[in-house]
Amino acid sequence: MPSKTSFSLPDDVKKRLQMLDEDGSPEEVQVKEKLKLVQDFLHDDAQDQLTSLEEKMKNSEISKEVYISKVKVLLGKELHLENGAHVDGVEQNGKVNGFANGSHKEEDDVNMATEQEVTETKSPAAPKWKESPTSTRVTRNSGKQPTILSMFTKVQKRKSEDLNGEDANGINEPKKEDDSEETQEEKRLKVESDEKLPEESKSKITKPGPAAKTPPPKCPDCRQYLDDPDLKLFQGDPDNALEEPEMLTHESLSLFEANEDGFESYDHLPQHRITNFSVYDKRGHLCPFDSGLIEKNVELYFSCYVKPIYDDSPGLTSGVFARKLGPINAWWITGFDGGEKALIGFTTSFADYILMEPSEEYAPIFALMQEKIYMSKIVVEFLQKNPDVTYEDLLNKIETTVPPAGLNFNCFTEDTLLRHAQFVVEQVESYDEAGDSDEQPIIVTPCMRDLIKLAGVTLGKRRAARRQAIRHPTKIEKDSKGPTKATTTKLVCQIFDAFFADQIEQNDKDGGVKRQRCGVCEVCQSPDCGKCTACKDMIKFGGSGKSKQACKQRRCPNLAVKEAEDDENIEEDDVPAEKTKKVLQTKKKRQTQSKLAWIGEPVETVGKRHYYKKVSLNDEVLEVGDCVSVSSEDPSIPLYLARITSLWEDNNGKMFHAHWFLRGIHTVLGESSDPLELVVVDECEDMLLNYVQGKVNVMYKAPSNNWFMEGGIDVDLKVIEDDGKSFFYQFWYDTEFARFETPPKTELSEDFRFCDSCTRTKEQNEQEVPRPFEPLENDDSDNKALYALAWFKGEQFRVGDGVYLPAEAFSFSVKPASPMKRSHRKEDVDEDLYPEYYRKSSDYIKGSNLDAPEPFRVGRIKEIFCHRRSNGKADNSEVKLRLYKFYRPENTHRGVKASYHTDINQLYWSDEEATVSMSEVLGRCQVEYAEDLNESVQDYSNGGPDRFYFLEAYSAKSKSFEDPPNHARSCVHKGKGKGKGKGKGKGKASQELQESRTEPQTPKVPKYRTLDVFSGCGGLSEGFHQAGISETLWAIEMWEPAAQAFRLNNPGTTVFTEDCNVLLKLVMSGEKTNSLGQKLPQKGDVEMLCGGPPCQGFSGMNRFNSRTYSKFKNSLVVSYLSYCDYYRPKFFLLENVRNFVSFKNSMVLKLTLRCLVRMGYQCTFGVLQAGQYGVAQTRRRAIILAAAPGEKLPRYPEPLHVFAPRACSLTVAVDERKYVSNVTRGNGGIYRTITVRDTMSDLPEIRNGAAALEISYNGEPQSWFQRQIRGTQYQPILRDHICKDMSALVEARMRHIPLAPGSDWRDLPNIEVRLKDGTMTKKLRYTHHDKKNGRSSTGALRGVCTCAGGKTCDSADRQFNTLIPWCLPHTGNRHNHWAGLYGRLEWDGFFSTTVTNPEPMGKQGRVLHPEQHRVVSVRECARSQGFPDTYRFFGNILDKHRQVGNAVPPPLSRAIGLEIKKCVLDGMKEEQATADVKQEKMEVSD
Repeated sequence: MPSKTSFSLPDDVKKRLQMLDEDGSPEEVQVKEKLKLVQDFLHDDAQDQLTSLEEKMKNSEISKEVYISKVKVLLGKELHLENGAHVDGVEQNGKVNGFANGSHKEEDDVNMATEQEVTETKSPAAPKWKESPTSTRVTRNSGKQPTILSMFTKVQKRKSEDLNGEDANGINEPKKEDDSEETQEEKRLKVESDEKLPEESKSKITKPGPAAKTPPPKCPDCRQYLDDPDLKLFQGDPDNALEEPEMLTHESLSLFEANEDGFESYDHLPQHRITNFSVYDKRGHLCPFDSGLIEKNVELYFSCYVKPIYDDSPGLTSGVFARKLGPINAWWITGFDGGEKALIGFTTSFADYILMEPSEEYAPIFALMQEKIYMSKIVVEFLQKNPDVTYEDLLNKIETTVPPAGLNFNCFTEDTLLRHAQFVVEQVESYDEAGDSDEQPIIVTPCMRDLIKLAGVTLGKRRAARRQAIRHPTKIEKDSKGPTKATTTKLVCQIFDAFFADQIEQNDKDGGVKRQRCGVCEVCQSPDCGKCTACKDMIKFGGSGKSKQACKQRRCPNLAVKEAEDDENIEEDDVPAEKTKKVLQTKKKRQTQSKLAWIGEPVETVGKRHYYKKVSLNDEVLEVGDCVSVSSEDPSIPLYLARITSLWEDNNGKMFHAHWFLRGIHTVLGESSDPLELVVVDECEDMLLNYVQGKVNVMYKAPSNNWFMEGGIDVDLKVIEDDGKSFFYQFWYDTEFARFETPPKTELSEDFRFCDSCTRTKEQNEQEVPRPFEPLENDDSDNKALYALAWFKGEQFRVGDGVYLPAEAFSFSVKPASPMKRSHRKEDVDEDLYPEYYRKSSDYIKGSNLDAPEPFRVGRIKEIFCHRRSNGKADNSEVKLRLYKFYRPENTHRGVKASYHTDINQLYWSDEEATVSMSEVLGRCQVEYAEDLNESVQDYSNGGPDRFYFLEAYSAKSKSFEDPPNHARSCVHKGKGKGKGKGKGKGKASQELQESRTEPQTPKVPKYRTLDVFSGCGGLSEGFHQAGISETLWAIEMWEPAAQAFRLNNPGTTVFTEDCNVLLKLVMSGEKTNSLGQKLPQKGDVEMLCGGPPCQGFSGMNRFNSRTYSKFKNSLVVSYLSYCDYYRPKFFLLENVRNFVSFKNSMVLKLTLRCLVRMGYQCTFGVLQAGQYGVAQTRRRAIILAAAPGEKLPRYPEPLHVFAPRACSLTVAVDERKYVSNVTRGNGGIYRTITVRDTMSDLPEIRNGAAALEISYNGEPQSWFQRQIRGTQYQPILRDHICKDMSALVEARMRHIPLAPGSDWRDLPNIEVRLKDGTMTKKLRYTHHDKKNGRSSTGALRGVCTCAGGKTCDSADRQFNTLIPWCLPHTGNRHNHWAGLYGRLEWDGFFSTTVTNPEPMGKQGRVLHPEQHRVVSVRECARSQGFPDTYRFFGNILDKHRQVGNAVPPPLSRAIGLEIKKCVLDGMKEEQATADVKQEKMEVSD
């Protein structure tokens, strides 16, 4: 025999072998039983010998007796070898023999021997005593049940055959020792030198070079690891246990005598209850029955105490003990027993058994089964009632659900959910199958999609297997409540219905080219069932073939989930696009043959042009001001339409100037627009009259005088009749920014060459060029012409003014120690200790500010000048500025750290100068010496965004700070203040300027009466209040905790806690109060409407179908638009997630704008990044703004703070056209970015689970942001600095995440740790080759599931209770390595979008504090949203997190509020101006 290593047997196997030797049973039985016990532990050569012996016996080369004796000898050698050697835990030939097992109770009775033969297994060495009876096994679904009697005959026969073979009685021969002592010793030494130390030994040994590591062996049947300490063996049956056929006919159970008629007439299998049960495979390994083994035809048996079906007490009375029932053909769940426990059953070939209590040894395995069934009940019920919740909300539900009594586990955690994810998803699929076809399946809810991705669930598995027939899917209470039908005004309703009737009809006509299947999953590849309603209608099954529905059993789960995924794939990571310049589309036009003749004489001649008033075209009279159509070269393009603004003849022929209209379909509205509606655009051109096709009528539809009161009344959707030649327009349209505005008032002069478009375009172009005014005397220099002021972009700049310039306009003398862009990756990582670190290949850290641009440079104008030409005249084409540079704190030698403590608008004067071209100037600002102010720095700064101050001057040479020189202080001051110094720029001009700029008569803006719908805890309103534009008199919020929070912060507001549809219905039907007696706002009361309607039900990138359309039609977006139509406020704001503008191919956006346009609102849309308005968080939000006729449509606020560029991609593509909001400064900002350190470094340290609602601050605010957020009033008490209490396992993981920037789960060590609840975690085992990532540098495997090698997942591979969560390496290759999960925030970075529930494995996993081992607190999240510290939240910790996460950041809404305020002010000024003009006229006439 070749020298080979020894192998070791677990103690309980040794014990069983010993008992076999002692019990004196026949030799054949003994040999069989021994072989069965040690089969898995034999060496390969022994296995080979067994196989060849078996072959020989089969081919009758040797007799059965010879076979038995040879096997006995072979076993003798092997077992002796095992006893002789004492080396444990050896790896060789892919077998790991280290096998630990807890000691077991003494076996009562080793009955396995008398049981069924050893069946062939996957291992080639399994001796075939005879054919396995699997052929007689049936699953629940295969229909033909063999009769019980036929089974009996088979079983009897099998038993007798076994006994016949046992006559050959052999005696126990003593084991022969044919290995000499020294060969034994030699082998042992060889093994010791060869073997690799098991990974557990932490002591480092120098590695000679990575050898491939092999996975530990698994049981070929139950797939459990043979060296797993949790693997338990069945302890045997009591002596009086009966076999299945005997047991079934026992008088205490049998309902009939054992005669043939009784059995044959019995249609269904008998049903019994069983208690004290254990389930095991044929090797006696206790194993779960729900892990797919039965489906894979692995034979599982169970021993138990069987009771009659009517006896529901779990005690061991009124029944019989039964041994080795089975094999189990199917297992099933029959819903819940009226309480919390599911009824689970087995089906064997003989009977159905309903499970009661497991045996003591089987209890831990069965508990998991009950846990997951109960878990699936929670999930399905929760999602059925709340389809729009997030993964984090589901976790919250699970963690706060108390398990029912009698199930032996005390709480649910995320680990529980992920452990059972496959099963839970299968239950959801089965629930969906049972549902109506028009219901949205639960499987595509956002929450389920996240779970499927995170846990790596294989969809369609259960349906394809069709083994464990769930007889009655888990009983779920249907929630009839659902959303109420949307209350809509007639107008809104008509728009949607008119549009969708066409759309859906069209889709049905096209037969909707829809992909029905992914084609890959098992469901797609299975045949049509022939039984469901869809199949019965198919022609092949004899139906009509009308419904064209796919087989219900074959609804592809992957496709449904993929479609639902599509809408969320717009990543934050796209890099901002360059701003597109306005491009006029050239119109390809066609000339027509036409008769042309001027009517009358020329009214004017300019150069070679003779202008006329009228022309005759094909006997039709056209005059200046008429509208005409022009046909296109491309016949598929509708006629172009234009207004004639002048007619003339010159060398080119008879010409006219066309001011184009744009059809609604060519605006952002696209196909949703009214086919007869046009918009005015600033596009015009000269062209020949013979391009004109004919005259058309275009009327201006002005808003009616009673417009504000017309909301909600019946209107005809048609504005004019369609006679083919009539059109109307309401708006001027900006093609670049998609703004619909009231057309500019044109003084219709007698001028027959006046073109609006030309005038505006000219004005705009002039503004783009700087123009100098007021020349100054200049003695010093002949080559420069100096000026006192210049105009640029509609603003006036004077000497002494502060200006913004791009960061590259000038540099500073000090090179600050900028943060080095160093790679955070460590090179020498111990890959055995940190097996997932290799996944961190990218240097990009989520939430890092390394790429954030610098804020604008600030300078003060010293001179405005132009160079003189050689003839002494000034060259006005290029205006230059000579500036004093201001340093920001971070530009001094102190670097970034200096900016952290100083005010964000504090600068340092410097005498360094720079010359720049005026065309680089980005805007004007005010920079004052603080000592010269007449108000506190705080009040001055709060007066507006563009206000800076300085207290000191900075000298780069000496790196010192000193008092500013006199000339620095002599600038013009706002308010009543007098400057302390006299100096340059204090001439008459600047005095006048001072007066003109002081504007003491700035009218006070009234606060608009506001209704906040879907108000949440009030973020949107809070920002508007800070801007001073609104007072929220009414708010609607259905969720009670958020409504309470709103009340706490706005005691004067009437908060309605009910469905907005119900309220609108009441108001529209004339009610004055609701059922609680709260006063309802009436028509004319609401001046401003703001809100963010939830829109999950129809979000998605694919087109509407009838189901998603009906969801949309009844959605809250539609209700919200109806509020706008009914109340007709002056200003309207709709806030939503970034993807609102992309849902359903932007159809949701188009229809929203279409409604507003039809109501008569000026409107526009844009995407804003909250991080650019003063919070340390990336949060992109779609904002739709609308203004009533007579108001000015607000612009979007310019960014205040610079922010990470990859989070600032704010363009929106609609129908292949890119739109940007009107922001001109791009990604620049006037202030530096706000960081996590600015946000929360002053908050006291707390622990995981901290729950004290009020604590003291323990310190002063450190940064400008902290000073702002704490407020001016001294507040000693800090509220809501509380954080979620994470489970022991999650806490341990958090504790092991390093503090370095960019740390996340990939930095976790693979070790065993003791948790705070006293239990130990396990190490994660890597058991499979990973096709994508190969092996580690030490040769270790990297896969944790069969899918790593490209096969389908095997549920037996799942691992739990490990420090590295098994599911992350499992699915990491498909999901960007799950970067960021268990991620720490970075002090100098920013928060990812603040979520409603911080979960380390949630959609947004970067929720760990930068230094403390916990998730972020409620107050930290509130600060990341920009809520003042005094802002109150209501409810438990999860309620509070949700209120914060759902809110609009107040700094964002404040910036929007200030823009609305500007519009109101401008309007007031214009009114004032016209009033003054009228006054003057009256005085003159007097």
